[in-house]
Amino acid sequence: MTDGPLIVQSDKTLLLEVDHPQAAEARAAIAPFAELERAPEHVHTYRVTPLALWNARAAGHDAEQVVDALVSFSRYAVPQPLLMDVVDTMGRFGRLQLVKSPVHGLTLVSNDRAVLVEIMRNKKVAPMLGARVDDDTVIVHASERGRLKQILLKVGWPAEDLAGYVDGEAHAISLDENGWELRDYQQLAAESFWAGGSGVVVLPCGAGKTMVGAAAMATAQATTLILVTNTVAGRQWKRELIARTSLTEDEIGEYSGERKEIRPVTIATYQVMTRKSKGEYRNLDLFDSRDWGLIIYDEVHLLPAPVFRMTADLQSRRRLGLTATLVREDGREGDVFSLIGPKRYDAPWKDIEAQGWIAPAECIEVRVTLTDSERLEYAVAEPEEKYKLCSTAHTKINVVKSILKNHKDSQTLIIGAYLDQLDELGEALGAPVIKGSTKNKEREVLFAQFRTGEIQTLVVSKVANFSIDLPEASVAVQVSGTFGSRQEEAQRLGRLLRPKADGGQAHFYSVVSRDTVDADYAAHRQRFLAEQGYAYRITDADDLLGPAVG
Repeated sequence: MTDGPLIVQSDKTLLLEVDHPQAAEARAAIAPFAELERAPEHVHTYRVTPLALWNARAAGHDAEQVVDALVSFSRYAVPQPLLMDVVDTMGRFGRLQLVKSPVHGLTLVSNDRAVLVEIMRNKKVAPMLGARVDDDTVIVHASERGRLKQILLKVGWPAEDLAGYVDGEAHAISLDENGWELRDYQQLAAESFWAGGSGVVVLPCGAGKTMVGAAAMATAQATTLILVTNTVAGRQWKRELIARTSLTEDEIGEYSGERKEIRPVTIATYQVMTRKSKGEYRNLDLFDSRDWGLIIYDEVHLLPAPVFRMTADLQSRRRLGLTATLVREDGREGDVFSLIGPKRYDAPWKDIEAQGWIAPAECIEVRVTLTDSERLEYAVAEPEEKYKLCSTAHTKINVVKSILKNHKDSQTLIIGAYLDQLDELGEALGAPVIKGSTKNKEREVLFAQFRTGEIQTLVVSKVANFSIDLPEASVAVQVSGTFGSRQEEAQRLGRLLRPKADGGQAHFYSVVSRDTVDADYAAHRQRFLAEQGYAYRITDADDLLGPAVG
C-alpha cells in the first residue's frame, strides 16, 4: 500500500483525493481514459468505460500506459480483474482497420482472422461488405464507411479508421491575432484535433470553443461548413470569425430559414438541415453542395438524428465536434464517437476557472412554499400536469422580484421553459421576453441592448440555452426547466461563465417549489452541478427578504 491520491475500485470507479499533493499529476494521468462523473469539494469520481478506453486508444494511448497510471497512483492494490478487463477492452480496438487500398478502394483489414469471420457473419454488417480480397481483407462499400463504424462499435469491435481524408476545396484562412492570441488550452485543443483529423473537443461554456474552430479552419485552409443550434448563434460565429480571422463578410454565408447563401465558409442551423419538405430532408443536400474541407458541429451533444445519418456519408471529410458536455440525453455518445470521432481534448470547468478564463459561480437553490390553493390544485392534478403546475406557480414571481432587488445593479437573465410563465414574468418585471416566436432581428436587437446595459433584465426561454454570447450576464434565475435535464443545467450555468470585467462572481439561482416533483427534478440537476465542482447553497424564499446578497 502506498499513500497515492487514487482509490481504484472493482466497479471501475476511480476516487481521486483532490487535496493530495499528487492529485494534479494523477488527474492528468487518468484523464485520457476515465470520464469525470462527479467533482464535488474533496473527492472526484471518475469511471472507466469501454467507450472511454477506446477514446484513449484512438488518441494513441495503450493498455500499458493505463495500467501503469492506475498502479502508480493507487493507494491500495488495484483489483486484478479490472486490470485484465482494461487490457482486453483496449485490445479490441484496432483489430479491425478501415484502410484505403489503391486497387480495391475502401477495405476492412483484420490482424485477427477470427474477428473478421465473426463480423462478416453479422446480419447487419454483411450487406455493407463486398468481396473477400484475402483471408484478412474484405472490400467495404465506400458509402458505408460511417454506418459500418457505428455497427462495429455496437458489437464491441470498434474499427480504427485509417482511410484518411480528402483536403477539400482550398480556401485561404488565417488568424488575425491583432491584440489577442489563442489561449494555451485553445491552441492545444486545435492541435489535438488536427493530429487525429476528426473528433470532439470538450470545453466549458465561455471558454472560447469558437476560437478552437477558427484555429482548425486556419490549419485546414479549406472551405468549411459550420453547423450551429440557431440563427443567432450562427451570426455570433460570423461576427467572431470576421473579428478574429482574415475572413470577410462576403466569404461567409448564412444558410437558415431566412437565407440560403452558400459561400467558402457557410454557417447552417440544425433546424434548417432537418426541416422536411414532402417527407424529405431536402436541405441535407448542403453537405454535397461544395467540396468541403472541414465540417464543424457546434454543440455536438445536440446533433439531431438526421444529421447523424448524413454524417455517416461524410467520413472522408475532416469533422470537428465542439461541446461543453458529452452527455447526451438520448444516450448516443457512441454515435458521436463513431461518426464525428473520438474525444481529442477535454478541459474540466474548474481547471479553466482556476486559470481565470471563466468566472467563478455561486449556485443557490431558493425553495418556495406553495399557497394552500396552489397545493390543492397540485394535489388533484394528473401526473403529467404536476410538473408544469409546480414549476409555474405564481408564488415564484415575488421570489424573482426579491432576487432582482438584491442584485439591482447586475445584468440578469430570467430563464424558464413555459411560455405563459415567461410572459407573466415579463409583465410583472417590466422586462422584454425572448422566446421561439421572437423574430431573429428582434432577438439580436434585445441581446445587443442587454450587452450594452441598455436593458438590465431579460426573460428568456430555452432558445437562450445554447451558443448565445452574453458575457455581461452575472445573475441567472431559473424558474422552470426541462424536467431534470443535466445538459440544460450545464448550458444555463454556462450563460454566466464569461469572465466579468470587474473580476466578480456569477450567481446562478434556481427557484423551486418544495414538496413537489419540481424539487425532485431540481435535486437531479443540482447533483450534476455538484459533479462539476459547483457547491450548491439552499435557502428559503423568506430569507431573501433579509440583507442583500450581492
